Amino acid sequence: MIEVSHVSKWFGDVVAVSDVSFSVGPGVTALLGPNGAGKSTLLRLLCGLTRPSQGSVQVLGADPRRDPALFRRLGLVPQQEALFEGISARAFVTLAAELQGMAEAGAAAASALHQVDLDPHDRRPLATYSKGMRQRVKVAQALVHHPELLVLDEPLDGLDPRQRLHLITLFRRLGEEGRGVLVSSHVLDEVERFGSRVLVMAQGRLAAEGDFHAIRELMDNRPHRLRVRTDRPHALGAALLASATVVGVWVAGPAEVVVDTLDVARFRLAVAPAACAAGARLLELVPLDDDLESVFRYLVGAGARSAR
Repeated sequence: MIEVSHVSKWFGDVVAVSDVSFSVGPGVTALLGPNGAGKSTLLRLLCGLTRPSQGSVQVLGADPRRDPALFRRLGLVPQQEALFEGISARAFVTLAAELQGMAEAGAAAASALHQVDLDPHDRRPLATYSKGMRQRVKVAQALVHHPELLVLDEPLDGLDPRQRLHLITLFRRLGEEGRGVLVSSHVLDEVERFGSRVLVMAQGRLAAEGDFHAIRELMDNRPHRLRVRTDRPHALGAALLASATVVGVWVAGPAEVVVDTLDVARFRLAVAPAACAAGARLLELVPLDDDLESVFRYLVGAGARSAR
């Protein structure tokens, strides 16, 4: 459904996307990356909203910059919010259906709003809706014309946990029906629940791709970095090296040791006996890289390996 070949996009001196290639078929594909990784620029390229500086993009066999008919087969949920705030959700989604040339636009709008768990009979203007409700209106207008391919930029942002689960279930069902669903997120737990193939973006590059379990394996095999505060950092560092539970140790201050380990659970069991053997007091143990940003820094530093 999507073919991206050696695509780059730059704005002046800023490179937003750098030499990215991948393909997407039916089912759910998650585009995972921290904020600023290039996800939104890549989705704009797929939808023809900007042209690549180099490389080529094919969506459903067409060039999205040259074939307007493509947009009858494509549904887009942009990250940006631009709703007509003075009208109701049903009027807004009905307008989207009419622009797509649907004969029963009102009925199609009601059905799309039901799919995202919104009341089609709610006459309140969109200006009164919460962020989560407005997000679901955006999803409804993308669904209303039954597109073959959905491109969703952070569609779960601002939703409460129940509605998040509802939309995740909806996206998975659409994928099981044979539609293409490309959904971006910077939240690792959300991607896990999609149970899908994952494209990992970092600093404008494709850092890894594969199913979720392959990506998790790649992430879990990275060295984990922890900071240990102690009154005897040199002695504790030596004892930890002797315990063979770390792959690197350095004294980072008068009361601080930083360690790299491949097995956090084993290290946690070993650190207290090592401190006892060194005659050192343990004051604090803090993970330094348990967030998504550090995972992507590792992936890029590791040479953009692919978990296929």
